[in-house]
Amino acid sequence: MINKSTVKYIQSLSTKKFRDEEGAFVAEGPKLVKELITDNIFKCESVFCTQKGLVEIPKNLAERLGDKINMVEDFELDKISSLKTANNMLAVFKKKPAIDHPDFADKLTLVLDDIQDPGNLGTIIRIADWFGIENIFCSASTVDCYNTKVIQSTMASLGRVNMIYGSIKTLFSENESIKKYAAVLGGDDVKGFGKIKQGFIIIGNESKGISEGVVQFASARISINKKGNAESLNAAVAAGIILFSVV
Repeated sequence: MINKSTVKYIQSLSTKKFRDEEGAFVAEGPKLVKELITDNIFKCESVFCTQKGLVEIPKNLAERLGDKINMVEDFELDKISSLKTANNMLAVFKKKPAIDHPDFADKLTLVLDDIQDPGNLGTIIRIADWFGIENIFCSASTVDCYNTKVIQSTMASLGRVNMIYGSIKTLFSENESIKKYAAVLGGDDVKGFGKIKQGFIIIGNESKGISEGVVQFASARISINKKGNAESLNAAVAAGIILFSVV
């Protein structure tokens, strides 16, 4: 039986304020939870699962988790789940320590300017993981990477990509020698840039694009040429196409 204080604690982690205070986040679903535990990048605090969920935990993981596994009824999982339909398993993990002095030399870094949609951010993190991008730098106003919807969208890639939040202007001012490539409409065809081994690739807000205060730092403006009549591309789709072209 899950007690009221535990229910309240897990429910509180749906808000950024409490995630920051507790240094913890929630992941849901057997596949995601098992992958996060297997990767062992985030420390697992506790697992809550139904009888159906329990049988999906491999013996070696169950032995490692020990008394961190809590059996609950379906209705109890519904209380702590953020999903419309709870998915047999939920776990609480500790966040990774923040990186104080990331190294951006000799590598590509994604820079996200005010990305608001959790699904977009989660997909961008998965794309970065696919292409071996080590760091993603986010403006302070970009959606929290530990948002539950972001976590669900990343499918555990969050553990393999460093997420850094701060001032993009400060980032660029401190790294003047590294080229900045702004993804915009009406720029130069990304295919013409060939393979890029070092640089910041800037992806802007879903509806407003890159802010003027950020785009002014661009060393180059890049675009994805189109043949059809769509007005624009989804931010995550654009990030994927650009990385495919330059990695």
